[in-house]
Formats: sequence, C-alpha cells, structure tokens
Amino acid sequence: SGFLLPAMAALTGAALLLASLLALAAITSGNTEGDILYSQRQAWKDPNNVLQSWDPTLVNPCTWYHVTCNNVNSVIRVDLGNAGISGTLIPQLGQLKNLQYLELYANNMSGPIPTTLGNLTRLVSLDLYDNHLTGVIPSSLGAVGRLRFLRLHGNKLAGVIPASLGRLTKLVELELQENMLTGTVPLEVLSLVLVGDLTELNVAKNNLAGTIKSSKPRVATVIQDTLKTTL
Repeated sequence: SGFLLPAMAALTGAALLLASLLALAAITSGNTEGDILYSQRQAWKDPNNVLQSWDPTLVNPCTWYHVTCNNVNSVIRVDLGNAGISGTLIPQLGQLKNLQYLELYANNMSGPIPTTLGNLTRLVSLDLYDNHLTGVIPSSLGAVGRLRFLRLHGNKLAGVIPASLGRLTKLVELELQENMLTGTVPLEVLSLVLVGDLTELNVAKNNLAGTIKSSKPRVATVIQDTLKTTL
C-alpha cells in the first residue's frame, strides 16, 4: 500500500495537469479572435492610444474598448472610425466569422483591402472610406450576401469595379467615389437599382471610361416605387 499512495498521487498529479492543459486550450481557442485583433493592433500605429485596453492576456476581447461581442463572446463589431490610426489591414480579419460591422473610416490606413474580408459572411457594414487604401476592390466581397453598406470612397483604389458586387442584393449604399477606378460600372452592379435594395450608387471622381471629373454628379438619386413581385 505504501507503493500505491505515491502512484495514486502521481496519477492525480497527471490528471490535474491534463485538466489544466485542457482548460488552457479552451481559453486559447476562445481567445482566437482576441489574438487576431491584437495582431491587428501590432500592425497599426496608434498615436492617440485608443487601443490601450486591447490586452491579449484577457480571456476574450469583449471588454476591450471599441469592440462589441454577442452573447457567446464572439466579436460582432469593431468601431474605430476617426481614431487617428495608421497602418495596414491584416488578412486574419477575415477569420472574425461573426463580424457584422467593421468601421475603420477616416483614419490613415494604407495598403490593400484583404481579399479575406470576403469570408465575413455576416458582415452588414464595411466602412473603410477616407483612408489611403490602395490596390483593387476585391471581387471576393461579392460573397458577403448580407452586406448593406459598402463605403470605400476617398481612398486610392484602382482597377475595375468587380461585377461580383452585383450579387449583393441587400446593398443599400455603394459608395466608391473619389478613387482611381477605371473601366465602366458593370451592368450587374447597375441592375441592383432595379432588382435590389440599392438607394445610393456613387462612382463620381474616378477615372471611369466615358466620364470627365466634375463637381456635379450626373445622377444624384434614383427614386422608384416598389417592384411588383409575381407569386
């Protein structure tokens, strides 16, 4: 029996170690979104210290300022408009699977819009306007079927307007003005005025074919009655 006690103690110790490791694994997986946001914080310059509360040692990011979570502690909003932040957007943002609002407007963001944002299938509002973003508008954004507000104006985006945006039938506002976009507005996007919920489409002050930059918009608003639906 003298031998059994140390053996049992060793087993108990092993069980406790296993339990603590499992608990740590649970915390780590629960904090994946916190890890992503903290990585994003490290990629940014934050002269006003608005991200001071983004502490990676906490169990989840739900107590951080400018972050909102749902009832299961998953991030649904990031609100950092007009925060004086500069730097790039990291591709891992596309892993915040429950994100509904990404509000990063009126900062000094640079670099491209990550194509991975097309994985944010619950996103309702993507506001990246009034920054210094470059590159193209990712065609992957056409996969974000719940998107209602896509506001990318006031950047340095080039290339064409992706036809895939025509799949965004819930879109209410599409603001792409004041960039360096070329080509024409795809018919698939124009058709959203007829078949979708689109009330504002602004592509002024770009380099689109057949247009000249002017202070007067050619079409300000399209107003029509609700379309008939056939049963």
